[in-house]
Amino acid sequence: MKLARVVFILTLVSTLSAATKDAPVAGGLPWSQRAANAAIQRWPEGRFVPAGAPSIWNYELGTLLEGMDAVWLNTADGRYVSYIRSSVDTFIGPDGSIATWKPEEKQLDNILLGRQLLLLYGVTREPRYAKAATLLWQQLMTQPRTPSGGFWHKQRYPNQMWLDGFYMAEPFYAEYAATFHHPEAFSDITHQFAVMDEHARDPKTGLLYHGWDESKQERWANKETGLSSQFWGRAMGWYMMALVDTLAWYPKDDPGRNELLSQLRRDAEAVAKVQDQATGLWYLVLDKPGAPGNYFESSASCMFVYALAEGARRGYLDPRYLEVAQRGYQGILGHFARTEGDDVSLTDTVKGAGLGGNPYRDGSYEYYVGEKVATNDAKGVGAFLLASSEMETADRVSLGRGNTVLVDAWFNSQKRSGPFGQEELFHYKWDDESDSGYSLFGHIFRSFGANTDTLTSAPTANALRGAQVYIIVSPDTPAKNPNPHFIQSADAEQIVAWVRAGGVLMIMGNDPANTDLNGLNTLGAKFGIHYNDVLRKHVEGTHWEMGKVAISGEGPIFHQPHTMYVKDVSTLSLSAPAIPQLTDAGEILMATAKYGKGTVYAMVDPWLYNEYTDGRKLPQEYDNYAAGVEVVRWILTQVPHAQPSHR
Repeated sequence: MKLARVVFILTLVSTLSAATKDAPVAGGLPWSQRAANAAIQRWPEGRFVPAGAPSIWNYELGTLLEGMDAVWLNTADGRYVSYIRSSVDTFIGPDGSIATWKPEEKQLDNILLGRQLLLLYGVTREPRYAKAATLLWQQLMTQPRTPSGGFWHKQRYPNQMWLDGFYMAEPFYAEYAATFHHPEAFSDITHQFAVMDEHARDPKTGLLYHGWDESKQERWANKETGLSSQFWGRAMGWYMMALVDTLAWYPKDDPGRNELLSQLRRDAEAVAKVQDQATGLWYLVLDKPGAPGNYFESSASCMFVYALAEGARRGYLDPRYLEVAQRGYQGILGHFARTEGDDVSLTDTVKGAGLGGNPYRDGSYEYYVGEKVATNDAKGVGAFLLASSEMETADRVSLGRGNTVLVDAWFNSQKRSGPFGQEELFHYKWDDESDSGYSLFGHIFRSFGANTDTLTSAPTANALRGAQVYIIVSPDTPAKNPNPHFIQSADAEQIVAWVRAGGVLMIMGNDPANTDLNGLNTLGAKFGIHYNDVLRKHVEGTHWEMGKVAISGEGPIFHQPHTMYVKDVSTLSLSAPAIPQLTDAGEILMATAKYGKGTVYAMVDPWLYNEYTDGRKLPQEYDNYAAGVEVVRWILTQVPHAQPSHR
């Protein structure tokens, strides 16, 4: 059985790699970047309106910027996050006010852009973004609800829940709750999904109807069930994207997590069944292939590809859904992606579809197929960016699947205050998106299918059980933390035993003024690794060249040349079993050691933190992010006997 599973995984990797290589790549760049660059040219600062007309805070911009965010995370090209910021800054005042947002309308659609507010707050730490996001949170706290407790889609649609609204509201709801410590919100988020699943899912097909009117008063609503009559593709796409994006913020032990996982798995099964086998695409109305007027629709197809691929990557879905996503993506490239010079266009996106209103939308099949179709609709382009970003890393995913990567928050346990006074860990942490954080480093691990977690206690045998990779970064000094936890001999023995049994340890040092070298050497001595009490690569101002390190790309870790940047580092002295992996001016900066069944990687700097990987600060010649991808790939290949699993 185990052999059959291994053969399946290897076959899937081979299939995905071949399909990705065979897919047309636009202009030498991946499709995601070329399409993102074209969108930036087409819509400067996110403006879809004619020149002179005011921009409006809306979900279409939110969808496009979610796509830009995905491209930025995969490339660390600062142009994409700069575009996000310039687009959002059009609306945000110094006090956190949001221009053109009308809270009295209680539109869930207007919540989606809040995710970019949270991103920008995380990256810049500017309070105005957190204040603006809080306005949207407060809307959710006062949003009208159906008798069952579900959010109304809008003030003017009483007692109605639409699938669309879940993508608009729930991922933001979950991210805000996780960021600003509102754990009580997750039970409500679970309830929102549970209400819709209970009422909108068709027992025969497993698909969800577009809308549900709990009062059963609307003309479009079935008088017995309150449901609309059709399975609109994009509505189901919104809902599946909402599930995968919301799950990413759920506490791992939250009782509602399994409810959302079960829903996503039912959705994936239902959607896979209605995929067109010849093209890999999905119809506008999902269950009526070949019906008069029905057609393959691009935004829904992109949304399904994204949700299936991300769900498989994060371990929410069986790996076989990557194959479903790959077929869909090939269909998208063949049917909807058009190029002309540097431009990339996406065709066949339905402009919009809703229920009720004036003029009245009756939700019939004829209504949906009669709606306008557009090329380069922002919603479709955003979904295409999301799908492309997932599929361009799909061949990596099997390498890290089933692995947990722990970052230490015990020996480095610095805290800071958030905008509302809450205390939070920062400095080399997965959820720290500012310059000091490891959020992009964590994204690299997750792009390989690994799970990232944080260890806030001492690294005992029990605490390390279940982790395949453990990362210790720049342990605190008293100057950095008034209550530091120093690495003691007992700690080192626990870690050594874990490595001997097959663990992969990453030690990321620093210069003597900023890290506890004594503790690092207590641990490193077990593996023949010693951090020297010296200062090298001291960089003055913006003289970036003082921190340059050339990587030839000819060693076991790096297969491509890179120009690394480090600043203020120590050096290493080695003895067996450690061996050097990177030197500069004759001094060792990086080393590895095999120890028992395990592996140790040592570096003299935390060099993969956001300030030097996210593309916003360093000149373009420095490619720490790309070098980091190679390091992560190598680290994950050192994990012995990793077994794929679902999380």
